[in-house]
Amino acid sequence: MVAVAVQPASTNIEATSDKIDAVNVLKANAKNAAKSLYDECEFDKDKDKTTFRQFNDACDRVKNFYSQQHTLQTVAFNLKARNDFHAKTRAHMSIWEAMEKLNTFIDECDPDTQESQMTHLLQSAEAIRKDGKPRWMQLVGLIHDLGKLLFFFDAQGQWDVVGDTFPVGCAFDDKIIFGNESFKKNEDFQHPVYSTKFGIYSPGCGLENVMLSWGHDEYLYHIVKDQSTIPDEGLAMIRYHSFYPWHREGAYEELMNEHDKLMLEAVRAFNPYDLYSKSDEVPNVEELKPYYLELIDEYFPTKLVRW
Repeated sequence: MVAVAVQPASTNIEATSDKIDAVNVLKANAKNAAKSLYDECEFDKDKDKTTFRQFNDACDRVKNFYSQQHTLQTVAFNLKARNDFHAKTRAHMSIWEAMEKLNTFIDECDPDTQESQMTHLLQSAEAIRKDGKPRWMQLVGLIHDLGKLLFFFDAQGQWDVVGDTFPVGCAFDDKIIFGNESFKKNEDFQHPVYSTKFGIYSPGCGLENVMLSWGHDEYLYHIVKDQSTIPDEGLAMIRYHSFYPWHREGAYEELMNEHDKLMLEAVRAFNPYDLYSKSDEVPNVEELKPYYLELIDEYFPTKLVRW
């Protein structure tokens, strides 16, 4: 007969208890991580937020930009832009090299700043870092506008690179900046399908199935989702951070699914760091570079990114 060692009942109970404790610790860590993401911002409490996004007082440069964007962002253009995106690779660059290349770009549609893009990216990332938000969110702050590299590649101007985004293929909502009136020269404005409330979509279809106006958000989203380990919340921050009619004004909610409702909260948690971190204080690039190079390597397995 083979002797079988039997563990005392107390030992089994202790082992089970240890496993339960370990699970509880993991749950607590996950809860704390989520809490840090959605905690109220601290960095902007003393800022006068009424001075940001004042488009009514915007200069002619900004108004002319939106007039052009709202005229030319059509379904036909967006289908072609996506086809062109998938048809080729424009460059192979590291994230930091892409930031340096973008540093000469000035956004024509931004009424809040004339600082370089490197300055804005570091200001966003540093504000997120100082508030103790997750490392992946700091990285999102650092890279969220890198899609503006489109300006150096396939762009026809700035109207297909920057600016608030909106769906094409359905009626243009009055809550889009400068309102429905600015779309009257758009060829889709009176289209028998594209001008209807749902257009080519259906209620609850999910924003993943909606064509948003082509530009830096969409471009970078498609690059990062395939080449990084940034979580869904971070991908949503990248894709939707310029979708102000949705995350700020509450438009297009009828197109959302349950996943979008979760992502909406993540985008709203990110938005203050994009908008209110803009200031006259210029970050020290060389001083911050080592920290962010390490952060980039943590979430981008391949050093050279396909652009």
